[in-house]
Amino acid sequence: MESWLIPAQPATVAEEIKKSRFITLLAHTDGIEAAKAFIEHARQQHPAARHCCWGWVAGAPDDSQRLGFSDDGEPAGTAGKPILAQLMGSGIGEITAAVVRYSGGIKLGTGGLVKAYGGGVQQALSQLQTIRKIPLTEYRLTCDYGQLAIIEELLKQAHGHIAESIFQADIQLRIALPSTDLHEFSSKLADISRGSLQLFPVE
Repeated sequence: MESWLIPAQPATVAEEIKKSRFITLLAHTDGIEAAKAFIEHARQQHPAARHCCWGWVAGAPDDSQRLGFSDDGEPAGTAGKPILAQLMGSGIGEITAAVVRYSGGIKLGTGGLVKAYGGGVQQALSQLQTIRKIPLTEYRLTCDYGQLAIIEELLKQAHGHIAESIFQADIQLRIALPSTDLHEFSSKLADISRGSLQLFPVE
């Protein structure tokens, strides 16, 4: 994917259903380790809760390798799957939902649980503010001192930036660029340098 939506800031929704209290927490988590840390933080915030069920889309929305969910002791299929289904349906990436339940002693049944866990995430998603993420790819570029200013200007136009500069006899740059702007940036680079400036992907 060339770009996708991610949470701009966390969102929380709380509701009571048949004396059980459900608290849904959503946050931006870039990767599985960040998702795990967020769930652990939710558990620490609510040590007395009976369950902390969760789901995550830890990468781009279409990255099936970075999906996860857990029922955390609720009947199989009643919590983690409905949470993940809501996240996947939203088209938002790098997001984790933790739903904490304080049990009120009244059984909700499997249908009631699915509705409570999925519904909480749905409500939180409706309140969530998002921003668009454009992933950047890194390249190496060697230039003369006299070319640096114009390269910086081209990068600004292409929504990229310099990640690292090494100043020696010439300048060795590590630059980061969105894939959508790569072709235009490369063309302009070739124009200003008569083909002498070339990008090399960072291994």
